Amino acid sequence: MIIVTGGSGKAGRACVRDLMEHGYEVTSIDMVPAADPNTRFSRADLTDFGQAVAALSMIDERVSKVTGVVHLAAIRAPGLAPNHVTFATNTVSTYNIFEAARQLGIRNVVWASSETVYGIPYANGPAYVPVDEEIERPESAYSLSKLVSEKMAEQFCRWNPETKIVGLRLSNVMDPEDYQRFAGFDRDPRSRHWNLWTYIDARDAAQAMRLALEAKLTGAHVFGIANADSVMSRPNGELLDEVFPGAERKRPIEEHESLISIEKARKMLGYEPQHSWRKYVNTK
Repeated sequence: MIIVTGGSGKAGRACVRDLMEHGYEVTSIDMVPAADPNTRFSRADLTDFGQAVAALSMIDERVSKVTGVVHLAAIRAPGLAPNHVTFATNTVSTYNIFEAARQLGIRNVVWASSETVYGIPYANGPAYVPVDEEIERPESAYSLSKLVSEKMAEQFCRWNPETKIVGLRLSNVMDPEDYQRFAGFDRDPRSRHWNLWTYIDARDAAQAMRLALEAKLTGAHVFGIANADSVMSRPNGELLDEVFPGAERKRPIEEHESLISIEKARKMLGYEPQHSWRKYVNTK
């Protein structure tokens, strides 16, 4: 059994669907019921440690023998709650999942970190491009909660070296119906500069989550997860010259590649995005 927390959200729905399509038994844990009646669902407040333990152990006779967790439940972005609420909710719920998994002997945890750890909204420009997992520049209570959770994962894995906790620094999650508005982004490059013109298709995010669950790794790991291309039809060099002229380029930049590096995920997880927005929108 795989538990997906936040399974009713955009990335969560895709994750549940992908896992079920690949033969996994899945239960979604959320405060909001699952939209798909075929999804096994239970409501739990993961800021309550007792409920977190129950969610990962045996909610009722239908849910037992949990072998892995995908933890997506969180306040999902800056500004959706007061800063202290965002920070407390995200860090406490993530601690509770890590600790519940530790106590229950579940050694396979994947969770949603965030692209915001790279320095979003880049008020002074990115540290360099493409940004990669070496960068730790939280600029909000939300991104700080994600970096603190990455550090917690390191310590949980130090306590038990057989544990695997994989944090995925997800870019802005998109569904296919979101792609029709991409054609208008070129009119104002600053409308999407805040995350270096990147995105992640929910289905590719789900792929990354499944691959992370299946990866034969131990310890704490962090991976940047984005689609292979930008949201723009204009080339990266032109965009950087206009919006971030002082940004260091660590290597030659391809015209439309993601400025969030996904090379580590490609190498270690076998991740390869399959769902470019360009398949859905005529860019000519």
